[in-house]
Amino acid sequence: MKKLKTKGQISKSEALAFKKRWKVANAFEKEELCALSYDEKLDQLLMLVASAKEFDWTKELETEANEVRDRWNKLRRAYHA
Repeated sequence: MKKLKTKGQISKSEALAFKKRWKVANAFEKEELCALSYDEKLDQLLMLVASAKEFDWTKELETEANEVRDRWNKLRRAYHA
C-alpha cells in the first residue's frame, strides 16, 4: 500500500532535488562573496550595522552580546582557575 503524503511532507526525490538546488545556489553565492573586494565587504558590514540601528535592534543585540560575554568569562574562569 502506498503511503499518502500529509501536508508539508515531500518525497525523497523532491528532497534530493531541493538539496541539489541549494548546493548550486550556495556555490554561486560563495563565488560572488570571494569575488568581492575588502572595501565592498566592509560596505556590506556597515550597511548591516546601520540596518540594525534603523530597525532598533541594538538593545536586543546588546543583550545577546552581554550574554555571550558572560559565557566566555565563565569558561575563562573555569579553565584558568
